[in-house]
Amino acid sequence: MEEKFYGPLHESVATTITDLWNDSCSIYELTNALKWGAVGATTNPVIVGEVLKKEMHLWEGRIREIITENPDATEDQIAWILIQEMGQKGAELLMDVFKRENGRKGRLSIQTNAKYYRNSKLMTEQAVGFDKLAPNIQVKLPATRAGIDAIEEATAAGVNINATVCFTLPQAIAVAEAVERGLKRREAAGIDVSGMTPVCTLMLGRLDDWLKVVAEKENIIVDPDCLEWAGIAVLKKSYKLYRERGYRTRLLTAAFRNHMHWSETIGGDIIMTIPYKWQLRYNESSVPSKPRMDTPVDERILSQLYEKFADFRRAYDEDGMTAAEFDLFGSTARTLRSFIASYDALVQVIRNFMIPDPDK
Repeated sequence: MEEKFYGPLHESVATTITDLWNDSCSIYELTNALKWGAVGATTNPVIVGEVLKKEMHLWEGRIREIITENPDATEDQIAWILIQEMGQKGAELLMDVFKRENGRKGRLSIQTNAKYYRNSKLMTEQAVGFDKLAPNIQVKLPATRAGIDAIEEATAAGVNINATVCFTLPQAIAVAEAVERGLKRREAAGIDVSGMTPVCTLMLGRLDDWLKVVAEKENIIVDPDCLEWAGIAVLKKSYKLYRERGYRTRLLTAAFRNHMHWSETIGGDIIMTIPYKWQLRYNESSVPSKPRMDTPVDERILSQLYEKFADFRRAYDEDGMTAAEFDLFGSTARTLRSFIASYDALVQVIRNFMIPDPDK
């Protein structure tokens, strides 16, 4: 599809306080997204794998160089050197935005090792290391039980965090409270925190995905359109509470599955991190670009979701889950497994460079 640089998506971010991030560190995709107003980008193990599939011609030579330059390195060490360099390339592309916006925008999110999701210490150490890669790095930490602790510690250490693997109101509130504790610790030490830009990602489509799985497993019947609104409902309630309580964390949306994950959030003081293919679709669409963030979800939809799905109640109620329950919530477990599997697949790619298959 031919790229269209002006359309409904461009209009929605050009005329409101809503910001756009490119949901990839792909050089081609990010370069184009910047042309229609993107002010940030993000990456994770799934994205890194997809970027390599599309842009292996840009990275194949460098991968071989990394292997040669590090003769004693393990496959995992080579993989992380590559991940960090890909993040740095994305950060370089965003540096002009970062300087123009005085550090308030123009950041590249890089994700900590998904396999560390139970270990706050390992996540914090990796986050602090990533923070040194570039001035405009944002570090992704999961909203797991241990991840909440790591978010506080990393924030207290001066890391701009991006909470990920987050789908529910209890997680979003736990993230915001952890960030506040971290910021207050820095302030108590006499450190200025005005330049810090913490964000909390709500992966809208992944909550919708999980409730569709539950509906299939438990033979639940609801109006089909209801299952496209669960993530939006959680976001809008989270946004309202964030504003009422004055949290210094900004909400960010991800995991786009339909146009409402964009159109229903226009006008909010949030960030939308949108996959490139969805950016093209939105820009080519006939969906009117107008503010809808403060438009409530239809009560008919909310009542069906709330009545039929215990996991929606867990996601929508502030006391629906404790932090101890975050890790095994359906969306969390599925996403962690996906991220870890994608990381393992990336290591396999590195292995094929380091030990070519002699049978091929």
